[in-house]
Amino acid sequence: MSDTLYLSLWYPNLRLAAMPDKLAAVLGAFVKYGGEARVYASTVWPINWTETPIFQRVYGHGERGAGPRQAVEDALELLHEDYAYEFQIGWNLWELEIREDAGVDARMTAGQETGATKTGATARWVRDPRLVRVTGFGPLFDEGAYEQDGHIRIDFGTDTPFLEEDAELEQVGARHVEENVRQLIELTAAVEKDSGATARLLWSELGESLAQRLAARLGVRN
Repeated sequence: MSDTLYLSLWYPNLRLAAMPDKLAAVLGAFVKYGGEARVYASTVWPINWTETPIFQRVYGHGERGAGPRQAVEDALELLHEDYAYEFQIGWNLWELEIREDAGVDARMTAGQETGATKTGATARWVRDPRLVRVTGFGPLFDEGAYEQDGHIRIDFGTDTPFLEEDAELEQVGARHVEENVRQLIELTAAVEKDSGATARLLWSELGESLAQRLAARLGVRN
């Protein structure tokens, strides 16, 4: 069963005025570890998640996107203690593209690595960007949500690329999953260092340990 994966970052005695530098540092780290250099979109949420955003801007993919510093300056021009500032940025991971058609064309496409899922459908490994969300929390947003979620939280989306539990992991698949996990570990360390965080937590929505699930997936035993 897939789960949603997050990384929470905390900073000692963080003042709201320092939030732009922290967010720009986190967003800027992505390009070194499989991510895009530019921000796709930004949103400002007032008070809590049930409110209507007071600011939204979609810059676009690739060169149409905004540099991290520019995107942060645009959104944090409205700097308030009860606001949350959300940014979307592309991050490239290996994922399985599933095809129900198990015909010859799907299996034998030149230059493509293919495999099979547990249900027998044809699968092809592709490296595509997924949008992840980087959110900075004002101290009063959603009644102090930062205490649990972090001053800055990264929402990676589902943990499927790090486990691929519905696929038969042959040599190629295992290598791609390992590459995804290594990229996650490197990015996690980089955003902590580059932004000056003093505490970090990689956690899932259902409370399950990614490390334990990965060990079980690969048949690792103590």
